Amino acid sequence: MAAGGKRPGAGRPPGRPNKVTAEIKALAQKHCEAAIAELAKILKTSESDQARIAAAKELLDRGYGKATQHTEITGRDGAPIEQRTVVVDEKQVAAAVAKLEDEY
Repeated sequence: MAAGGKRPGAGRPPGRPNKVTAEIKALAQKHCEAAIAELAKILKTSESDQARIAAAKELLDRGYGKATQHTEITGRDGAPIEQRTVVVDEKQVAAAVAKLEDEY
């Protein structure tokens, strides 16, 4: 009998959804046309601006995909991010830990 641990070829292959997820997705897809029709109805007939905007966003997201969000990471005032490497010995680490323990 095999002991625990990682075995080659064991488990679900990467990227393959589990059966429950696939079944739920299939069930949900049966209602897509009705859901989209309901969103379109809300968009056309609702008196609430918030409801119409939410319906429009949902329809656009499904029809064209969500907009890409770009993130730019910079340092202070747009400068490049600084990287530092500090080499410390065990005595310095012990002293820093002791100082923190004293403070808290």
